[in-house]
Amino acid sequence: MSILFTPAKLGPFTLQNHMVMAPMTRSRAPGNIPNLLMAEYYAQRATAGLIITEGTSSSPNGLGYPRIPGIFSQGHIEGWKTITDAVHEKGAKMFLQLMHCGRISHPQNMPSGARVVAPSAVAAAGTMYTDAAGLQPFPVPEAMSGEDILSTVAEYADAARNAVAAGFDGIELHGANGYLIEQFIRPNSNLRTDRYGGDIENRARFLLEVVDAAIGAIGRERVGIRLSPFGVFNDMPLYEGIEDYYSWLARQLDASGLAYIHLVDHSSMGAPVVPDSIKAAYRTGFRGTLMLSGGYDAERAESDLASGRCDLVAFGRPFLANPDLVERLKSGAALNQPDMDTFYTPGPEGYTDYPVLNSSL
Repeated sequence: MSILFTPAKLGPFTLQNHMVMAPMTRSRAPGNIPNLLMAEYYAQRATAGLIITEGTSSSPNGLGYPRIPGIFSQGHIEGWKTITDAVHEKGAKMFLQLMHCGRISHPQNMPSGARVVAPSAVAAAGTMYTDAAGLQPFPVPEAMSGEDILSTVAEYADAARNAVAAGFDGIELHGANGYLIEQFIRPNSNLRTDRYGGDIENRARFLLEVVDAAIGAIGRERVGIRLSPFGVFNDMPLYEGIEDYYSWLARQLDASGLAYIHLVDHSSMGAPVVPDSIKAAYRTGFRGTLMLSGGYDAERAESDLASGRCDLVAFGRPFLANPDLVERLKSGAALNQPDMDTFYTPGPEGYTDYPVLNSSL
């Protein structure tokens, strides 16, 4: 019997299947306010067991890309509440991904008074798209002061509380893909000489403080984290000792008792392969739920679930292009292919207009 389509446990939650919709930035929130179009998009995909939202900022300083949503105002809470209600009505659980972009940002994409901040004043290589001025080089960020770090950790806790107020079942901390938490982890973006820089323990301090703050705010059963060992996105080159670092981190996160770790392998999109030894370290070193993602189809997902390599499998682009992905994988139907030209454009095209097999979805 297939495991993928059977109910799954995630802490105190029962999921309607083992399929997770992975977080994907879609840039459909003008003014950073979640809206009815987004409610339609997520509700269309609520046959998943768990939906993890697109990266959502915990503060004005965290708004890196154009039109990404926030969770730091009452308007944000009310906008998201409409979305969580629509998703829960269809049976899925929903976690909000908290993403502070750090240096992967541009002032053109931020409200007045917001600052581009990072562990150190080191600009990322590359460019950032802005609605106002097109592609712009990444700016040199401000190195965060000790006070900045404390206030940012507190913002994560406040955002977690706001997420629960908006009806979310929990939150996922974005510790992957070159954003603020990973900027502290990686030695190329963290040149600090204080207690947040240098050795493994210091570079992980910010991450672990954010984890503790979120758990303190809403409880460990509602907090997960996404990590991308061997990820190189957003100017995160590999470095000597990276495997030892992430294996050590698995044990630290196990001690925190958080609900799940979401380990992403972007090798299907051209990144270096995450070694099996890393995935095994998280399987054995972390006693919570382990979620894997990265280029999965139904056959590989079933195999990894059956062998015990993971507890849940997250699907990204297949869910983007197939609102009815669960039904299509169950029946073996062909999948729609995603239209990359509309990944981040405003409006419903390439967002809520992908065809489904059953028009009642």
